[in-house]
Amino acid sequence: MNDILNKSMVLVLNRNWQAVNVRTPQEAFCIMATDVATGLEFEVEHHIRPVSWGEGITLPIRPQDNAVQTVRGPIRVPTVIAAVNYVKVPKKRPKLCARAICERDRNRCQYIGRVLRPDEGSLDHVLPRSRGGKNAWENLVWAGKDVNARKGNRLPHEAGLKLLTAPRAPKELPASALI
Repeated sequence: MNDILNKSMVLVLNRNWQAVNVRTPQEAFCIMATDVATGLEFEVEHHIRPVSWGEGITLPIRPQDNAVQTVRGPIRVPTVIAAVNYVKVPKKRPKLCARAICERDRNRCQYIGRVLRPDEGSLDHVLPRSRGGKNAWENLVWAGKDVNARKGNRLPHEAGLKLLTAPRAPKELPASALI
């Protein structure tokens, strides 16, 4: 029964009740015991109320609840906790990699507009690395392998090519979109 302590299954909300993270029950107990967060009790008729640590350890165990056994008896594992003072919703930008560039560019060659099969495309540095170009969202595009080979270490206009859209970093997503 105590193996549930290490499974990430407790949703963490900020003070405005927006999802910000998922924690293990063990972490949730620590957070609640230090009064950094309160548990949320879901009652009949969809009523939700905050529950302090002292009250949370005395709640009755219902058939649908997970519980951990302690020397003082079973304690209900919270499913949702709300931070008392934390307001921010953390945002996360996707990791810069070939797959992310391909997704951002919708698997389309950014020079000729052709939709590519996975094996037909590759990363292209708009400003070639040999000329000081960096691995950055704003300098990388998805291009057909044949177009990329034709461009070589030149700028697009030097190879007779033109970008269809300027490459940009994707917008940051709220952490709740990744949960």
